[in-house]
Order: sequence, then structure tokens, then C-alpha cells
Amino acid sequence: MQNHFPSTYEESRERFRREFEALRGRWQDSSISAHPISADPSLSIEVAWARPAEMDTLVMVSTGVHGIEGYAGSAMLKLFMDEFTPRLDPAHTGLLLVHAVNPWGMKHRRRYNENNVDLNRNFLWDQHFDPQANPDYEPLNSLLNPARPITNLPLSDAAFAARLVTRIAGVGIARLRNGTLSGQYRHPTGIQFGGQHTQDSTRLLRDVMQQALESCPRVVHFDMHTGYGPRYQMSFVNALREKTPGAELRKRFNYPLILAASPGEFYTTTGDITEYFYQLHEADYPQKQLFSTCFEFGTFGESLPNQIRSMRATILENRLHQHGTPSPQIRQAVRREYEELFLPTEERWRSKAMQDCRQGLGGVLAYYGLLSSQD
Repeated sequence: MQNHFPSTYEESRERFRREFEALRGRWQDSSISAHPISADPSLSIEVAWARPAEMDTLVMVSTGVHGIEGYAGSAMLKLFMDEFTPRLDPAHTGLLLVHAVNPWGMKHRRRYNENNVDLNRNFLWDQHFDPQANPDYEPLNSLLNPARPITNLPLSDAAFAARLVTRIAGVGIARLRNGTLSGQYRHPTGIQFGGQHTQDSTRLLRDVMQQALESCPRVVHFDMHTGYGPRYQMSFVNALREKTPGAELRKRFNYPLILAASPGEFYTTTGDITEYFYQLHEADYPQKQLFSTCFEFGTFGESLPNQIRSMRATILENRLHQHGTPSPQIRQAVRREYEELFLPTEERWRSKAMQDCRQGLGGVLAYYGLLSSQD
């Protein structure tokens, strides 16, 4: 399983290009295009289309909205291309595959893009980046975004833990989690910054989603993420606009963990890619069919200590990026913990993540009648 997980952004991109070229012959019309980013033209978003003569369903897979999560996304994209594209009908089912929506973040192993923007908080339907959104964030700002270098990691951890426990006692873990994670549009160097204008990558993906709905009566979309949820059980996380209850979807797809992006089940975000997809569908293409979901591969786990560990790793990495450290040892420790949060090295985790992805993809594609029997 380890060979599915690339070591570098460049390795991942080249493999995607190579393997898409290998399967293009099965479709009547196929193309792959590279979209370099202005901050570094050597980095690009790859968009691959495979169009049948008569397209009944388009299967879309997107990866790397959160850059560092693109490594696991690359593994799942390879799994999809290796195991599922041979079972799709190239006369009626099309493909739309997007590699590294945030190539800068993937290259530099950050969740955010070159402007410190969390792209999964940047897909705002009205494009109104309200600095007053998420009022729960503001009282937490000094805790979440200390404006100074990291000079003593053990003391920093202890001080953070003490302050966090105080905040949890005051507001509760659910409100703290949602205030921290749902996104903010006021502090450009802070965590979960959703931007103050639409990012180029977001604009490209919005155009791609519009093309998808224009071209086909039914679109099935999978967006790959890591970080939150149980360590050894992938979660489907659905947009609030997905009308079918999770209990019904669990039966349809034969999958045990399907949640809504709500405070009671997961957490709510503003500017989410799947939520935008549903808004586009409802506004301009209501006659079409859309199912769009996030595959979320949990890493540290859901216990309170692990939620604190996750929050600490996120805060320290951003503090390191923004303000640095005089210590190479601290830099290495912070980077190592952050990478474990989004790309665990454990073979058991990687194997189970791929097993869950296989089950999730298979369940959805089978429900929509898209899979031929295996040889």
C-alpha cells in the first residue's frame, strides 16, 4: 500500500499524468490540461476529462484542496484509476479528475495555499468575505495565533494546554471546535483563514464544476481529505444541502459512517467546496442530479486529548510558518507532528484508509449502477 502514497508533489503529478494517459484510449474523447499557479509556474493543477459519446453520468474526483492532504488524495486517486475505471462503461460514463487543487500547499506540505488561504473556506457562493463571520473565532485569536517565534516547545505546549482547558471549561468543546474550524475572514496570518477574495484555484474549480453540470445529467463527486474523525474509519461528510439523511445513505451505499457537516455530527464550515457545488446545482441546474461528498480520513482520532493534540499541531505549524523558530530541533518536531496530522506514516493507517476508500467508492458507484462485474 505504501507505493500508492507519493513522496513528493512532483512524483504525484507525474504519476497522475502517466496513468491518465494509459487509460485515455478507453474513452472516445479525453484530454488533460495543466493550470500553473501565478506564485510558482512550476506548480500546476491538473484537470483530466474523459468523455463518452453519450454521457449519462460523470464521476468526478478532486484532491489536494488542502495541499498536504493531497498525498493521501493521490493514493486514493490511483486506487480509483487502477481498480474502478476498468469497471466503468466508457460509452456512457465520463471522468473528471483533478489533481492538486492547491499545488503550492502540497509541494510545501501545508494545508493552506501560497496566500495562507484555506481553500475549503474560500468557495463562498455570494463571494462576500465577511470579516465579522464566525464571531466565536475572535475571542480565541490570541490563543490560536500567537504573534511570536517558537522558542521553547515544551513550555509552549504546557501553556497552550492550560489556556485551552480554561477555554473549554468556559465555552465547551463543541463551540470551541466550531469557532476554531469553521473559517474566518479577518486575520490573514491566522489559522483557517478563508481569504478576502476568491483565489485563482477556487475560480478554476468553480468553472470546472459548472462545466461538469452543463455536460451531463448526473454528476457524482468525491473530494478527498484527511485529518478529522476516527483514526481507522473514513467518514463520508456531506454538505448540509444534501437532502437524503445519513441513515438512508448508509443503507444505499453499504457504508457505516456517513455524516452531515453540522455541529451535531461533524462541524460546519463556510466556503466549503461540496456546499458550493450544491448551491450551483440548485441555482442553475436543478433539473440535473448531483451527489457530492467529502471522504474524510481521520488521523489522530476523536477523543478530547486527540482533539487538543490536533489543535496544538495546527497552531504551532502556522506559528512556525508565520514567525519561525531559532531552533532546528523545534522546527523538525513541529513539522513532524503536523505531517502526522494529515499524512500518517503508519502502514496500518494507510492500508485501512485505502480499504475504506475502496468500500466507499464501490458502494456509491454500485448504487448508481455504474460498475460492471469484476473479472
